[in-house]
Amino acid sequence: MWKEKNNKLEKDFTFNNFKDALEFINKVGDLSESLNHHPEIYNIYNKVTLKLSTHDMGDIVTDKDYQLSSEIDKIK
Repeated sequence: MWKEKNNKLEKDFTFNNFKDALEFINKVGDLSESLNHHPEIYNIYNKVTLKLSTHDMGDIVTDKDYQLSSEIDKIK
């Protein structure tokens, strides 16, 4: 579940291994490029944390972040 925290939407994802986590990150990257909206991505082995905010609006959560989060949820 996405949570709003410190002016960002955040969600943790856990995978079976590093390779699966990396494949997810690459899919998120492709999606982000297509929407021209890019998350903060943190990865430690099989865990990925994504943080979304709209940088050009002063790093706050906007509809663009909710749209991207919804699309990301369709990946996994």
